[in-house]
Amino acid sequence: MNITRIGLDLAKSVFQVHGVDRQERSIAKRKLSRGQVRGYFEKLSPCLIGMEACASAHYWAREFGRMGHRVKLIAPQFVKPYVKSQKNDANDAEAICEAVGRPSMRFVAIKTVEQQDIQAIHRIRSELIRQRTAKANQIRGLLAEYGIVVPVGIGALRRALPALQEDTENGLSGVFRRLLSGLREDLESFDARVAALDEEIEITARDEPTAQRLQSIPGIGPIGATALVAAVGDARQFERGRDMAAYFGLTPGQHSSGGKEQLLGISKRGDSYLRTLLIQGARAVLKTAGRKTDPRSCWVMNIAARRHKNVAAVALANKNARIAWALLTHGDRYDARHGMAAAA
Repeated sequence: MNITRIGLDLAKSVFQVHGVDRQERSIAKRKLSRGQVRGYFEKLSPCLIGMEACASAHYWAREFGRMGHRVKLIAPQFVKPYVKSQKNDANDAEAICEAVGRPSMRFVAIKTVEQQDIQAIHRIRSELIRQRTAKANQIRGLLAEYGIVVPVGIGALRRALPALQEDTENGLSGVFRRLLSGLREDLESFDARVAALDEEIEITARDEPTAQRLQSIPGIGPIGATALVAAVGDARQFERGRDMAAYFGLTPGQHSSGGKEQLLGISKRGDSYLRTLLIQGARAVLKTAGRKTDPRSCWVMNIAARRHKNVAAVALANKNARIAWALLTHGDRYDARHGMAAAA
């Protein structure tokens, strides 16, 4: 078979293949079990393989690349318009095959094993923090049923728990004191696991040259730098810095028609975790910018005075995303005085 392009619908057990030749004629439609996939593609002549950027996609992309194939990953929302009739695996594979052949299609960069390792650390840490917050809220809610209200903040809760367990006059029963002891151990366990992952992120940020360069940007620390490395790699999939900022959802949404442009709030598209890290880092910079006189600080404080501090934080996060793109693509370090002479 002279297959030039394949759409592969990934799954846990059953994979669907749709292949076309140079004349765009369908010449391959078949199901493959997981065990048959590797052998099937090893026998094929090098061709273009398209897949949705979903679970296991980066793994298979690396494997097919080693076989000599050219692999492109597509975001699922860009494949959906090409699905004909009803949704099933065969139609999905055909839609992927059609979408991957479009010249204007946007593709997802294939992650390395190292990027996936760093991403796994961040995802586990994020989930542990979510579980820790849920545990803290559960403790607060249970204590409130006994008439005890703890001040806001997880730090205040940590400090209050030992005193509550030792206080014999607060009305807590023996049964609940034993339960509270277990809840406290759960909370401390989450703290220990998050601290261990924070230490691992610190080590990665110190040893990874790209993360070191990103940390030179005010507002991007070890967590943000390693998350950027895991998510975008060398950032060459973006043509310019504004494209990467748009990918993070830091640019205005549009609702324009009839030649009249209407800009809305930030689009909040893309990776919400990275967007949150960039904005929180910008908030930290904004807190101290009022005591500085450098052009960057004056610029962000001017926005905060004219608009709002939240708008200024998003604007600074947008700028940091663009600077990060420049550092990732060109291999430079952040220079606070870059462009100042030309501007003067």
